[in-house]
Amino acid sequence: MATTNIVDKDGNSISASDATVPSDRHFRGAWSLSGTTITEDLAVAKTIFKDKVMEARTPLLAAEDVIYMKALEDADTDAQAASVKKKKALRDAPAASAIANAANIGALKSAWDKDVLGDSPYA
Repeated sequence: MATTNIVDKDGNSISASDATVPSDRHFRGAWSLSGTTITEDLAVAKTIFKDKVMEARTPLLAAEDVIYMKALEDADTDAQAASVKKKKALRDAPAASAIANAANIGALKSAWDKDVLGDSPYA
């Protein structure tokens, strides 16, 4: 019978049957092994979270570029300003203070700005 091992962010390995594993696997890349207990390195989790924000905003920025171009063609300055504001919010999303100030994984998950990025993958 093959043994399943869990490898943490530093390359340390433990048998899955011996480990206390977090129920949430969203930040598996931030797992850190301490004896038989796996914890999540918050600094690494924040990096993973920011990467997910950037992944989510990419198609939103592309769609907003189309909206801006249509507003430009129509000389609709109100729509142009609204589009610029939305694109700025998307660009600023990875630097949100809620991410930097998150004291634990739960707070980090709550830092997802649904108004800017849409539904959270952490819900």
